[in-house]
Amino acid sequence: MVKISREFLYRLKILNERPQYRTAQLAGKDPARLSKLINGAERLKPNDPTICAVGAVLGLKPDECFESSPE
Repeated sequence: MVKISREFLYRLKILNERPQYRTAQLAGKDPARLSKLINGAERLKPNDPTICAVGAVLGLKPDECFESSPE
């Protein structure tokens, strides 16, 4: 099972100076979908394009945006 990395969440929620919705917009992605993925309301797929695009805005490579969790 894939989940969003701690580094991604740390950069998005703590280090980021702009609101999450604005970061999603800068990445060209839907802020509502980002929120659903972060909060578990929508199932996360490996290498999800929304997470990868937002991660790029946050200075992360795609593989740094995800981590595996034991099932």
